Amino acid sequence: MTATSPLLEARGVSKVYEMGSVRVHALRSVDVSLAPRELVVLLGASGSGKSTLLNILGGLDRPTSGTLRYRDEDLTTADDRRLTQYRRGHVGFVFQLYNLIPSLTARENVSLVSEISDDPMRPEDALEMVGLGNQLDHFPAQLSGGEQQRVAIARAVAKQPELLLCDEPTGALDVETGRLVLRVLDRVNRGTGTTTAIITHNVAIAALGDRVIRMSSGEITDVEVNASRADVEGIHW
Repeated sequence: MTATSPLLEARGVSKVYEMGSVRVHALRSVDVSLAPRELVVLLGASGSGKSTLLNILGGLDRPTSGTLRYRDEDLTTADDRRLTQYRRGHVGFVFQLYNLIPSLTARENVSLVSEISDDPMRPEDALEMVGLGNQLDHFPAQLSGGEQQRVAIARAVAKQPELLLCDEPTGALDVETGRLVLRVLDRVNRGTGTTTAIITHNVAIAALGDRVIRMSSGEITDVEVNASRADVEGIHW
């Protein structure tokens, strides 16, 4: 892979779900690439196909047709074992729901990932990065929604993935808390060089990306390069 090659590249990716006699086209011949170190915002309304695309990029689902390449490896025909290795070794996920284990502390929730990773950060360092270094031993019930989401981000970045995929990470949060979470994601991307994709229906968030990919009805309708990335503090919705 050369310095200008994409980290991840999907070409002609389609996804069709069979529901009895009904065929639902979630994605239609999508071409998308993610470059090393960039932050991309995938923007679209509910049902536009953006979450389906994220699941395929992250190896959580397989395309009906098309190809997916990670660096120089074709993942299109990878078996389940290889896709598990890909997700475990190279991809971090952040979802709208935090998916923390209630009976574990913040430190222990992050340790679940760091213990199975090849070159992880210390859980304490990951939580410090997201501003929770003084709440290591708090349980999820003792944390606000924004703090729980930051634990989820710490858990995702603790294994030092090359790719961070975020599906509506501010969807369950108010504006101020959402802005705090976006500030953390921006800091992770700039500070660690982790290629980051944020999926959202929130148009205001588009200004944070190096690129904005707009989706509708399972297709990419527009790709825009931002001249510069906006400061998180200037984002309002």
